[in-house]
Amino acid sequence: MKKFLMAAGAGTLAGVIVTTQIAAPLMAQESKNSTSVYEQLDLFGDIFERIRAQYVEEVDEGDLIEAAINGMLTSLDPHSSYLPPDDAEDMQVQTRGEFGGLGIEVTQEEGFVKVVSPIDGTPAADAGVESGDYITHVDGESVLGLTLDAAVDMMRGPVGSEIVITLVREGESEPFDLSIIRDTIKLVAVRARTEQKAVVLRVSKFNDQTYENLEASLADEVEKAGGIDKINGFVIDLRNNPGGLLNQAIKVSDAFLEKGEIVSTRGRDPQDGERINATPGDLAEGKPIVVLINGGSASASEIVAGALQDHHRAVVVGTKSFGKGSVQTVMPLRGDGAMRLTTARYYTPSGRSIQALGVSPDILVAQPRRKPEEVEDENGAPPLLRSEADLRGSLNNDSLTEDEIQHIKETRERAEESAKLREEDYQLAYAIDILKGLTTLNGSN
Repeated sequence: MKKFLMAAGAGTLAGVIVTTQIAAPLMAQESKNSTSVYEQLDLFGDIFERIRAQYVEEVDEGDLIEAAINGMLTSLDPHSSYLPPDDAEDMQVQTRGEFGGLGIEVTQEEGFVKVVSPIDGTPAADAGVESGDYITHVDGESVLGLTLDAAVDMMRGPVGSEIVITLVREGESEPFDLSIIRDTIKLVAVRARTEQKAVVLRVSKFNDQTYENLEASLADEVEKAGGIDKINGFVIDLRNNPGGLLNQAIKVSDAFLEKGEIVSTRGRDPQDGERINATPGDLAEGKPIVVLINGGSASASEIVAGALQDHHRAVVVGTKSFGKGSVQTVMPLRGDGAMRLTTARYYTPSGRSIQALGVSPDILVAQPRRKPEEVEDENGAPPLLRSEADLRGSLNNDSLTEDEIQHIKETRERAEESAKLREEDYQLAYAIDILKGLTTLNGSN
């Protein structure tokens, strides 16, 4: 025991000496860094005074400070920014589901304004804006070199006013203009319908209404169908969904998972990490699920797709998602403004980060561009295909009962509906076909 205490004492003494030897340079380094920071702040003050006193035109001091703050934040990443009081209020309104504008979600990429996605049923979507488009000019003025907030400000205006945006689109040889009338954007977070015994849940945004809308819409469609046994499964359509509230993405994921991790977040300090797990209960009651994604599916959409994919709860179909794997925290500031700061990265249940990589679909299905029919009749309509039954004097099939004939007709009608849907939305038709196949394998009708 005596030797142990001595060794401990010697170790403690040595620790004090080493700590002292290391602490002194650290303190000197910290002092040097502090001095450097204060020198930089003094430099900022000098430049501010020079601009205020000698710039060719009189400047607003508040605007200068605001620009400096925003420049500091936007230098970090494309999603961190300063929100002046008006912008902070607008953002709160957006998460509630109603705001004024074009209905377009944008980000900044190498100085250019890039469309993440147009929002369903908005002026931008109706005018033909597509995910992946680059906005180069607004009303003839270039947005190159502007901050994202400044470019967005150029696109804002009174409801009912016209704006002309110039777009560059992959596959188009020249930029082109689109005229859009600004309107009040009322977001319906979830729209539901039934297609060929599949309930399609179109989730366009993750705002305060999303989970509530999804739960109610799903229950309504199941009731219309006559019960859960009457449907083949569910399609969760997240295409062109730019994301939104993290807690809503967690709720939507949890709605279809019985257990296991949904998402984890990790900040700079390991102690700030968080892991969110699912709770028992599956709104789909074990029915097959297909999730549709594309390049406009970002952030919260990718959390849902990644969670359901990693738990093998859904087949993910479409094209690679946007790849925004970071979490922003909105922090109120004095003067009613706010700061949007990237504070963490999020990870799917398998531990993968989708930052800059996106969620890769299980089945890659591109949405073909709609083409006019190559062959048309003299009235401009596609030619009708003829069968044996259309031939004059053809023999009747006398081996079928009336019920069997009726069943065949209904099957044919469903096939025609499927063909029509493939023309309108190939990816959705593909998703529904997958549900049909899964249902057949499970032995259901």
